[in-house]
Amino acid sequence: MIALTYGFKRFQNHKQFCCYAGLAPFQYTSGSSIYSKKKVSQRANKKIKSLLHLAAISVIRYDGEMRSYYLRKKDEGKNGMLILNAIRAKIVARIFAVVTRNERFYKDYLNPSFNIAG
Repeated sequence: MIALTYGFKRFQNHKQFCCYAGLAPFQYTSGSSIYSKKKVSQRANKKIKSLLHLAAISVIRYDGEMRSYYLRKKDEGKNGMLILNAIRAKIVARIFAVVTRNERFYKDYLNPSFNIAG
């Protein structure tokens, strides 16, 4: 991913990379007419998408927040591939956050500018 993104400088944010990797669903519309359900693009980079898919499968196999997210959404009746796609996007968002901030990932991170007292 580092080589593909030129050190994460090719894409401005994780959403652009999600579009490139085929993780962002789009809908075919014209004006007010909707011609299809939301689908991911078939013009995606298949290699990077398959690597992210393997990462998502690995993440949901072990007990953790992504596994609990997967099981919760599955209990809500969501499609398994839809959930995996969301997990892939979450992985990409975390990667970009860590790289752009130049910090380690902390599961229980609390933003110092966030004030609980209000």
